[in-house]
Amino acid sequence: MAVMRSILYVPGNNPKMVAKAPSFPADIITLDLEDSVPPAEKENARNIIKENIKAVGANGSEVYVRINNWETEMTNDDLEAVVVEGLAGVTLAKTGHPDNVKRLDWKLEELERRRGLPIGSIKVSLLLETAKGIINAYESCIASPRVVSAIFGAVDYCKDMRVKLTSEATEQAYARAHMAVAARAAGIVAIDAPFVAFQDMEAFEKNIREGRQMGYEGRMIIHPGQIEICNRLYAPDPADVEWARGVVKVFEEEGIAKGKAAVSYNGKMVDTPVYLNAKDILAAQAEIDAKNAAMKKD
Repeated sequence: MAVMRSILYVPGNNPKMVAKAPSFPADIITLDLEDSVPPAEKENARNIIKENIKAVGANGSEVYVRINNWETEMTNDDLEAVVVEGLAGVTLAKTGHPDNVKRLDWKLEELERRRGLPIGSIKVSLLLETAKGIINAYESCIASPRVVSAIFGAVDYCKDMRVKLTSEATEQAYARAHMAVAARAAGIVAIDAPFVAFQDMEAFEKNIREGRQMGYEGRMIIHPGQIEICNRLYAPDPADVEWARGVVKVFEEEGIAKGKAAVSYNGKMVDTPVYLNAKDILAAQAEIDAKNAAMKKD
């Protein structure tokens, strides 16, 4: 699974911002064709994105494109323009029903075949940002093997629910928790909603820590200044990595090698579930280390 701590959104119709995108160390750069692009600028944005996909990914970031949902009748035009070599995935805006995802899967395969791309190579991220999208979250997340992540869209969700978006986020509590559980049940990554008060880093950090406790593993962000804190807080804590290395070493040497189901580490019992949790932490850190090395090399 690719590292998805920070997903930076860039308006696709702004050539200066698109050109600057490779300088940002976000795990994923998402070039936008939806809300940040006015209707009259959609075609211009498609052309800018198509011409810059490879360049945007030159620093090691994966490149996604947020496409308009099927109800807009713009989805086909979006996909025809941006499914080219270098594109890692697409983000389907306002996903409301699993049939939306199945239709996208079919269209992506048709384009991959037509353009000589490996079948299944274009991944899908789902933006769940309506009441219907939240209710159908699990079914949408398992509707295609291409789906690797689901993003909670708080702003549009609150609009759909006819409630005010607040910094306390109590109005988001059910949807935010439900989507994280649905994503985990589907075996994909849960990505938290954008934090619009992008200059309040203290509140942003608090909100990230709350989301992590719900199961979120990354963040959709709207400002480059939020990248560093996401990359740091969605990575394993250094103390946890050190603990995990010790657990794995002791369990493999004193448990597995000697046929024991449980051993002791730092005065606490370590059995198979604890060992597997430690392995997950080390695997996540290894993915991040590889990502960082690739960015430095580029």
